[in-house]
Parts: sequence; C-alpha cells; structure tokens
Amino acid sequence: MPKSARKNSNAVSKADPYAGAAARKGKAANNIFKMNTDIGQHILKNPGVAQAIVDKADLKQSDIVLEVGPGTGNLTTRILEKAKRVIAVEQDPRMAAELTKRFQSTPAAKRLELTLGDVIKMPQLPYFDVCISNTPYQISSPLTFKLLATSPSPRTCILMFQREFAMRLFAKPGDKLYSRLSVNAQMWAKVDHVMKVGKNNFNPPPQVESNVVRLTPKSPRPQISYDEWDGLLRIAFVRKNRVLRSGFLGTSTVMEMLEANYRTFCAQHDILLDDGPLDEAALEVMDVDDGAEGDAEWDGIMDVDDEDDVPDFFREEAAKKVKKLQGNPNRKKKGKVAELVRSKVVRVLDDTELTEKRARLCDEGDFLKLLYAFNQEGIHFS
Repeated sequence: MPKSARKNSNAVSKADPYAGAAARKGKAANNIFKMNTDIGQHILKNPGVAQAIVDKADLKQSDIVLEVGPGTGNLTTRILEKAKRVIAVEQDPRMAAELTKRFQSTPAAKRLELTLGDVIKMPQLPYFDVCISNTPYQISSPLTFKLLATSPSPRTCILMFQREFAMRLFAKPGDKLYSRLSVNAQMWAKVDHVMKVGKNNFNPPPQVESNVVRLTPKSPRPQISYDEWDGLLRIAFVRKNRVLRSGFLGTSTVMEMLEANYRTFCAQHDILLDDGPLDEAALEVMDVDDGAEGDAEWDGIMDVDDEDDVPDFFREEAAKKVKKLQGNPNRKKKGKVAELVRSKVVRVLDDTELTEKRARLCDEGDFLKLLYAFNQEGIHFS
C-alpha cells in the first residue's frame, strides 16, 4: 500500500472510529446550507452520544415520541428503530426538507410525522409518551415549562441543555442558581443527570458545554393548579433576593394584578365589595407602608440569573406603566378594595411566618404553605 494511503488510514483510525463517516455527513450538510446558530442549530454529530441518549429513554415499541429540533435526523433514525411513531417539530424549512429527504421511500417514513413550526407557539402539544430533544438553547426555559404543564404528563423527557441551565434544574434553596425554574421542575418532576456532552460533539460546535437530563413527571401528579403554582412563583422570584413582603407589597404592578384577580373571585362567588375611595388619612398610611422597602415601582429588571424567567406580564405592564406616567407623575388613587387586598397579603405573610424570608431561601413546602394561605383568603394567581 502506498505510504500516503497508509498515512490517511492511520489518521482515521487514531481518531474516534466514526470520525470519517461523521465528517462526510457534516460536509454534505454544509454543502447544502449553512447552520443557523441564531436559532440554536448545532447538529449532534457523534453517533455514540446519539445512541446513548436514545437508550436512556428506555423506549417501548408502543411509544409515541415527541422530538423537538430533529435537525438532519441523527437522533430520529435511532428513535424510529425502537418506537412506534415519532412526531418531529422543526422550525427551519431547510432542515425539515432534509429530514423528509432522509426518510423518503424508507419503511420508517410512514412512522415519522413532521410538523413545521415553533413548538413554543403551538397552542397544544399532541399526545406523546416520551420527549427527546437536542434542545435549541434559546427555548430551554419555555420548553421545560411547556413540558411540565402538559397533561396528561409524558412518561419521561430526555433533554439536552446548556450546562448552566441544566444545573439550575438541580439547584436547591440557597444556591446561586436557585430560581423559579428549580422550584417548578422539582415540584412536577424527578430530575436526574444523564451525561455531560462536550461542545466538539456538535457541528458547528457551540460556545458552551452541554448536559443531558432526564425529567420524570411525578405520578400521581401533585393535586394543585399548575397556573396557580407558577403564578405565585413568578411573583416571588421577580426579585429572589428581596424579602417576600417587599416582593408583594413593594411592587405596585403585583398588587394591581392581585386586586384584579380578587375582584374576579368575588364576582364569581357573588361577594359584594365596597368599591369606594380611601379617605386621605388611610391613603397616606398605605402609601408610607408600601414604600417602606424603598422600591415601590418595579423597574422591569430581574436578578441576572433569572432573566430567562421574566414573566411576559411584568414586562408588558412595566412598559405600559412607564409610558402612562410620562408627563403625568400623579399616581392612581387607591380604593378600599386595594386596601382590603393589601391587608389580606399582610395577614398571609404574617400567618405563614414568611414575611422576612427571601425567595431564594424558600423551599417547596414554604411555597405550598403560601399558596394555600392566599387561596383561603380568596387571592389567586391565575
């Protein structure tokens, strides 16, 4: 054999055994189009890692699998070997065309259902038993919440995330990365670490390392409203380093939302409200107390590690408030219903002994106790 041939052969064998095939496939894909990293297109090129991810899902022959971001189908191929059917949701029409072409005229084509669109904007997910995803990092948080809220719950979810995001799923009270995401994930599911995945296993390589995690929804599902639970956490973690009293009473947008929800509750239960204005003396006392923490208006900015969890409601309301107050610094006068709601919030925080506790130090039991007490007072979060 010529020396050059022997040299090339040895070069391939010294690298990982699948490097040659992976390189050829990568070149073919790049010849067709350029990956759009702005929407998180990083194709998993390592077949060993792809197989390990599918194996960890413990698929059954009767399973329907939801795959988010199938790309060129490296995971899809292995899923179809074990599952009954795959529902693949792909946002990029070019990727969707490649996936269709890959399975065209094969027996597996009949078991592959391709949906073109944004999975986050889908009003309702189709029924599925297992979710497997090389998740575009930009949708990590909304996808996780969407999967946790899905009913009936899937049996398991095997998800690839950016390493720091994955660590937030495991975070405990007091940890730097502890957030609304941590509480929600651990409330509705058992979270397990599956494996670390280096950035060189992708084409093109992302700038960060990745982790694969397994979310196993709790069965039976906790008997509380997901919207109520998440609504409470959204408020508590607006500023996770502030005491809860300040988070609720020191943020006028929050109090206005709770007042609106309480009015709805009273209307639904035929409870009459005294909707008159407060007298000046009561108004002064109320304003002084609301400003005690020195931050009566929320500025629309959350703690840095919680930015992904900023509720759209607060963003929109903060923007509206800034626009409304331009050229009109006079605050809206509070009425008797607002004072009633405020007194209920104070009572709940005092009775639960959580007034001076910070959200980052509260555990699942604290939030459950808080939600139950608020509901008993007729205050809801959805």
